[in-house]
Amino acid sequence: MKSLIIVANRLPFYINPDLTFCESPGGLVSGIKTFLKKSQFIRDYIWIGWPGIHLDKKKTESIKKKFQKFKCHPVFISAKQIDKFYNGFCNKVLWPLFHGFPNYVVYDESFWENYMVVNKLFCEEVAKYVTPDSIVWIHDYHLMLLPNMLRNLFSEIIIGFFLHIPFPPPEIFMQLPWRKEILEGLLGCDLIGFHIYEYTINFLRTLSRTLKIDHKMGGLFYQNRFIKVETFPMGIDFELFHNASERKKIKRISQHIKKQLKDKKIIFSVDRLDYTKGIYNRLLAFEHLLLRRPDFHEKIVLIMVVVPSREGVEHYQRMKKQIEEKISEINGRFGKIGWTPILYYYRLLNFEELVAHYLITDVILVTPLKDGMNLIAKEFVASRKDQKGVIVLSEFAGSAKELGEAFIVNPNSVNELSYVLEKALELPEEEQKTRLIPMQERLKRYNIIKWGKDFLITLKSLKKERERLTIKLLSTHFEEIKQAFNKALNKIFFLDYDGTLVPIVSKPHLAAPDKELKKILSELSCVPNTEIVIISGRKKEDFLKWFNGIKLNFICEHGIFIKKYKNDWESLVAISPDFKSSIKNLMEIYVDRLPQSFIEEKEFSIVFHYRNADPELANLRIAELIDELLILTGNMQINVVLGDKIIEVRPSGIDKGLAANIFLKDKNYDFILAAGDDITDEDLFRVLPKNAITIKVGEGRSFAKYNAKSYIEIRNLIEHLIK
Repeated sequence: MKSLIIVANRLPFYINPDLTFCESPGGLVSGIKTFLKKSQFIRDYIWIGWPGIHLDKKKTESIKKKFQKFKCHPVFISAKQIDKFYNGFCNKVLWPLFHGFPNYVVYDESFWENYMVVNKLFCEEVAKYVTPDSIVWIHDYHLMLLPNMLRNLFSEIIIGFFLHIPFPPPEIFMQLPWRKEILEGLLGCDLIGFHIYEYTINFLRTLSRTLKIDHKMGGLFYQNRFIKVETFPMGIDFELFHNASERKKIKRISQHIKKQLKDKKIIFSVDRLDYTKGIYNRLLAFEHLLLRRPDFHEKIVLIMVVVPSREGVEHYQRMKKQIEEKISEINGRFGKIGWTPILYYYRLLNFEELVAHYLITDVILVTPLKDGMNLIAKEFVASRKDQKGVIVLSEFAGSAKELGEAFIVNPNSVNELSYVLEKALELPEEEQKTRLIPMQERLKRYNIIKWGKDFLITLKSLKKERERLTIKLLSTHFEEIKQAFNKALNKIFFLDYDGTLVPIVSKPHLAAPDKELKKILSELSCVPNTEIVIISGRKKEDFLKWFNGIKLNFICEHGIFIKKYKNDWESLVAISPDFKSSIKNLMEIYVDRLPQSFIEEKEFSIVFHYRNADPELANLRIAELIDELLILTGNMQINVVLGDKIIEVRPSGIDKGLAANIFLKDKNYDFILAAGDDITDEDLFRVLPKNAITIKVGEGRSFAKYNAKSYIEIRNLIEHLIK
């Protein structure tokens, strides 16, 4: 893959105050680095991110040259900006909110302002390297405004985004004052990825509730672009961890620890200092176990490693103090000469030390209160070539969805955690093996290479989808259509009304035509040998009132009534409209159950509107209503038709296509143009001759040949034809 631009908050290297380079920590950076290094799928790339320090202008140029050797391009941000952006908006707003801790959020307008500024700085840097064939892969919650910023500058490039933390349910996300801006920022992408299906669904539900955007199988249309929302569980470098046990240095560290602890069973815990990690609950569960099982005293030990994090933040300092006080209390209460129940380390373990601890561990505690994925659990499984060891894993870690053979616990229950820990310590080796083997096979198959490759292949496939849709854009075919119009002897237009000639409105009676529409239809109707048919689901009374004096033909109620210019109305149905009473009674029940829904009654049909209702409740209620309508109408000669936020019940055997054919029999038309925005218009598009110009207005797949962005484009086309 050529021209890949990786964009993340951090570069794979950061700069120390003495201007030396150091590898950046964290699963995001190490995962992407491994993918780029080992994947044969990537031919060339650059990485754009923050270098971890603010430098004066004199030093930035020399640092940039050093970074270029590593295919890296730094974004320099002032100390004040980075404080309000990173420590402020990212870690005091997005981090707690996305992890389900809304009470920890600090809503500060200056944080948001700096978040926008820093995203813009990233945009300016990325823009320097974008080419027409660029693929931009943006990572994590720090840069959620960046996709749309880039889209506004480069409409044709391919943009992907992957969120490495959880995405919360809509009721939590919607507490964010800037929720609309964040969502619109992400919708600049072609592909948006999440670790697990839960986060994907949370995002799609939020789009529905906040922006009224619906999806089908994770695909959605926004601003005439197709966007895919998908799940990609991040893997690890399985072979690296699996083969690490053979390294001499790691063997030496493992043997040293085992020698010090003699024959004690080892429980291991390693986490960054953070309130989402559930560290304090682990201590309470361990204390509970020691109280219940005195026979475990002097036979088990908990090695607790807490990695320093955000040391300047007061809340984190308080948490560190609380953890350390509890450790001292447990060690003071239960410890004896020669046995310290908890061995506590407040530092970062390097790779060799970490794997050495994995290898000597009997039980590892991975019990966050909420975590995007948590790769520690996966690393432990991969490293155990001996197929021994037990994981106690939080159900709220993303990795729990893949590591189902682990002991899955609710970390909020100290009691449950204590009893599961007890069971894990006593699990026979044969069962340990039975649990570990399938987890290892799974992680080996879906490793970090497959994760990255799957994401980028999906992203590339969306480029082909976009090219397919771009060919159909109406705006690029105006002149071609005009030439066909001018050459034709007999012309006919089938034009839907709502959403095609006028915008969609909340209530049907608000959609009266404006002067501009009346003018262009009147002028078009005066073109010799030209017929215009307004073909709509509306009542016939609306059109008689609105278009009096203009030479128009009408098809109303989706084909039930037809009126040719200067002729009387004709009806295509022979059944009585009495069926409506039972349908209306049922629909009225659902109007009460679904606030802001309403019923529109026509002469031979009845419509349930729910455009203004809550989308999630609507999905539930509409499914129920459809079931009941299908049962009720099973023995009637009527159809239940789903439209754009409507359910219409009307006589069967009638549709727009059937009604249009009545007009087509009158003459041999050599120019036929049909435009519509609704599913009912597909009946028309399907039956028209192959040479007909068919136009789908709005987003979504269609039988039509062309796509128009909105009703404005249809009006512009008509004006272009009559010039």
